[in-house]
Amino acid sequence: MIDLNILSNCTLCPRECGVDRFGGSLGYCKSDAGFNISSICVHKGEEPVISGKKGICNVFFPHCNLQCVYCQNHDISRNSGVFYTEKLSLDEVILRICETLEQTENIVGFVSPSHYIPQMTAIIRGLHKAGIRPVIVYNSNGYDKAAILRMLEGMIDVYLPDFKYVDSALAFEYSHSQDYPEVAAAAIKEMYHQKGSTLIVNDDGIAESGIIIRHLVLPGSADQSIEVLKYIAEISPKLHLSIMAQYYPTALVTSHPRLNRTITIAEYQKVVDAFYKLGFSRGWVQDLVSNESYRPNFCSRQPFE
Repeated sequence: MIDLNILSNCTLCPRECGVDRFGGSLGYCKSDAGFNISSICVHKGEEPVISGKKGICNVFFPHCNLQCVYCQNHDISRNSGVFYTEKLSLDEVILRICETLEQTENIVGFVSPSHYIPQMTAIIRGLHKAGIRPVIVYNSNGYDKAAILRMLEGMIDVYLPDFKYVDSALAFEYSHSQDYPEVAAAAIKEMYHQKGSTLIVNDDGIAESGIIIRHLVLPGSADQSIEVLKYIAEISPKLHLSIMAQYYPTALVTSHPRLNRTITIAEYQKVVDAFYKLGFSRGWVQDLVSNESYRPNFCSRQPFE
């Protein structure tokens, strides 16, 4: 079991800072030991088996153990500057989740949980204690320690990780994490070990158990995307993938030589063609125009409306 005590010498994520988050020391993610929340809201824009018709109750944690220069949630994910967060009690978090769940498909998604896993597990246990057992979705950037994920077996229903890169130089340039490829690969293998390639859905088509791997196609990186797909195919071409075209340049990368534009039709089609050629048949391929949507405003209580 993962409890809050691990935060007194925090080695939760691959950064392994070793700081005492109870004592005010802040590691790479600049997060303390509290129940800090950036948003608890209904989100209807996830994959169809996650959102359904009503949406998912997403719990967004602040900061991140990656610092992707292009992050579309940069208002809450940055580890410096102004960001949106509230310091709540565990009971307050559970109350807000319960209120939000009433509007959804009875699914709770924890977004960017890698550096808040003890708080996440405490929230899940609190929900269970209250007799509430929604489907639990672990929505992460993929930069997770396999050993920690192993301790979550039986608690997480659906894993929803990113797999961003297999090139260490690109991972360092874009996400300040040279070891991302091997760490994410090990994490996804652990998730696959727990869930296999079968995505179990209920009679309404809502996911109840399994794994969905997301990949965001970046401008100028179609070949890198194909290498990511090749790696996943080696694990199993029966896995469910979500190929995403929603990239748009935020204000933080408007001057970047490669990231200052959306992806082209040719770039995206190259990746989509590879998806099918590699034998994938399960999952979702976003429309190219999706870059005009999914632009959250975390100043609002409902960031996606």
